Amino acid sequence: MKKFIVWVLLGTLWVYAQKVDYLAQKEVQRFINTMVMEHGFERYHLEYLFTQAVFDVETLNRYRGKRRPNTTDGTWVRYKTKLLDEASMDYYRTKKRQYHATLQRASKDFGVPADILVGFLAIESKFGKYTGDYKVWNSLTTLAFFNNRMQNFFYSELKHYLLMCREKNYDPLIVKGSFAGAMGAVQQMPSIMRKFLIDYNGDGKKNPWDIEDAIGSVANFLHQKGWIEGGVIAVPTHFKGIRLGGIQAGYNRSYPLTLLKQYGIEPKSNFAYLNGYLLRLYDQKSDEVWLGANNFRILTRYNPSTNYGMAIFKIAQGL
Repeated sequence: MKKFIVWVLLGTLWVYAQKVDYLAQKEVQRFINTMVMEHGFERYHLEYLFTQAVFDVETLNRYRGKRRPNTTDGTWVRYKTKLLDEASMDYYRTKKRQYHATLQRASKDFGVPADILVGFLAIESKFGKYTGDYKVWNSLTTLAFFNNRMQNFFYSELKHYLLMCREKNYDPLIVKGSFAGAMGAVQQMPSIMRKFLIDYNGDGKKNPWDIEDAIGSVANFLHQKGWIEGGVIAVPTHFKGIRLGGIQAGYNRSYPLTLLKQYGIEPKSNFAYLNGYLLRLYDQKSDEVWLGANNFRILTRYNPSTNYGMAIFKIAQGL
């Protein structure tokens, strides 16, 4: 029995990271042709890169089939206990003091609250502590060429990744990031990095792992997405139930306040809008129900998740 278990475990390890013949796939050859013809890459170099790609089924399984809760985003309980606990909040306060000048400059330049910017650095990497140990090339090639619900997105990101590496003189085989291919202190996907990453410390380099560049870059992103300076982000509601039912909540589900009132949902504080995004935080014993304004929706342009947006907002509130 013990021998059988060892064999299964070894088999599992082999399956989770293995070489596949990418160059035998027609779609890979079409991709190479596109990068050669449209972007001037050397064919031999791309072929070499694909011979080094390692298929990662663990990453692929996160995106197979319909979206399963908590496979690509954490539960609210996880956010609350791991990222909004008092020890973490004390750490964020220390980092806020350390980068006070840069945060204030970014807030003035882009009209985004400094505490929201702290929230992004906190959630994405705890100010550079955890930026990911997955090889981005393996993640993106796996997700770009094997069937999953976001395959077209990752196919495009793979193009941007190669262009980004050429622009920055990075070796595509050694850059590390998240399982989805996000990189740096604010975990930017290649397309986001190419469009919004800025040199904010004035050293002549756009470095996604540099905290000051990351602060300026996420502020730049929010500003360009339409952040309203001084605008409402989210407000709690008078919801009296234990669990929200009868109406669907979500970062992209906007309802007239008159309709929400019929479900016993009303803002506790001033909410000067006719519509609001209905936000549900599934806690251990009961739901928290909030109303989000346009600025909240902009938070989720970076990562489409109610839990993500609310974690950033609550960190900002706590600071």
